[in-house]
Amino acid sequence: MGRHNRLRRIQQMDPQRDFEQIYRWIVHYEFPRDYLHGTSIAFLRDFGVPRVSRLLDRTQEFERAGQKRYDDTVLITYEMVREGMDSEHGRAAARHLNRIHGRYRIPDEDFLYVLATTVVGPKRWIDRFGWRRLSEQETESLALVGRRMGEMMGIPGVPDTYAAFERLHDDYEREMYAYDPANRRVAAATLRILASWYPAPLRRPASRIVLAVLDEPLLTALGFRPQPRWVRAAVHRGFRVRAALIRLLPGRPEWFPRKPKARTYPFGWTLDDLGPHWAHSRPTVPLQDETPPEGDPVPVRPSASRAPRQETR
Repeated sequence: MGRHNRLRRIQQMDPQRDFEQIYRWIVHYEFPRDYLHGTSIAFLRDFGVPRVSRLLDRTQEFERAGQKRYDDTVLITYEMVREGMDSEHGRAAARHLNRIHGRYRIPDEDFLYVLATTVVGPKRWIDRFGWRRLSEQETESLALVGRRMGEMMGIPGVPDTYAAFERLHDDYEREMYAYDPANRRVAAATLRILASWYPAPLRRPASRIVLAVLDEPLLTALGFRPQPRWVRAAVHRGFRVRAALIRLLPGRPEWFPRKPKARTYPFGWTLDDLGPHWAHSRPTVPLQDETPPEGDPVPVRPSASRAPRQETR
């Protein structure tokens, strides 16, 4: 397949109707590694917000089972989309995700920001380091997947365009980014996870490469110093060379999608494997657009928009 053949097909599609197919092509064919890199940076961005990182720090999930926490976050999105977000499997994945989140009182604005990072982060990474920029149709498809995911999670006020997601993302960071010791602890645990993917002699350089692509406001909030200018320049140049080489390769054929390879689950996984062990003791509840069993109340997702945060243990 020619390198731009799939792009030409995407440009003839309507994102409002075809956003899930376009999203699958982005993730599994056009930019599989770049999408994953952008998602990894999105994880780190979440930790620049003290009340997000304090919650994660209290749960100790990144310290105790960081690789599983990382894999589960990637895989739950994959499970929601792989058969269609409104398929029974996609809805079951959304109910499972809500069951996990239901234990915590999380402000809606934090949910919205974390959701926005999963839309804006991959877009910005691909435009910066990918073999081409995302097309208009691809950009809006990322946003529409994010919107539908937010709706299934029961989050009010979910943006419906990429531009709106980007405004929410940037405005929130300007207001909420601040240093906290919990930020650094959770970020350092995540960096150890990312570095552990490489042989021991390469782990320190791998961590420095990640830090070299982070912007200064995020580094300040995480408590890390910027890498020397020559390191940043070398890393950026290396990614641009990589993009130029990929541009010369043929497109990934339809029969060879790149699917997630989770280190936690070398022999595969089921939906029930994903999430903390205690999640399975909590009942699932219908999504907001589903009819609850007769006699059951309509479920309301716990919110902490105006409530004090409660202890999670």
